[in-house]
Amino acid sequence: MRRSREAKPLADLVSKAMTPVCRKRGFASVDIVASWADIVGERYGTRVQPDRLVWPRQPELRDPETVPQPATLVVHTDGATALMLSHDSGQVIERINTFYGWAAIGRIKILQKPVQVKRVAPRKTLRELTQSEEKKLDDSLQGFENERLREALKKLGAQVIAKNTDEAA
Repeated sequence: MRRSREAKPLADLVSKAMTPVCRKRGFASVDIVASWADIVGERYGTRVQPDRLVWPRQPELRDPETVPQPATLVVHTDGATALMLSHDSGQVIERINTFYGWAAIGRIKILQKPVQVKRVAPRKTLRELTQSEEKKLDDSLQGFENERLREALKKLGAQVIAKNTDEAA
């Protein structure tokens, strides 16, 4: 049997190793743990850590069409952040449920424990666009009537152009 010598993405290897651990903690996969900072935002991404999901007991004979009862997400954080999180828990639950695509989380249980705050590396600043790149981008966005949409697309386009030409250089 021949073994493939292609390099495998590290995320695939880590995911395979972490999924059994996450399942023991009630998470179906490593996705929510890996994407935690993106899901809950900058305020809670580094100061709150998801610990486990506690699913309510389901009756043995239940209709397959019935949506399961939402789980309780157990998180841990420090005292000051716990106070803020308890105030914003509705918004955080909404963000998590949006990530899952259904009402998976019904409430958040906060445990106060010391949390090692992860330092996020500062984002690399992108270069300014040249006048020709700026004009080309403006020309490509002429068909959009909605001003807010055009500005958002212009900002995104400028970042893509700057990043792609930086990597090509």
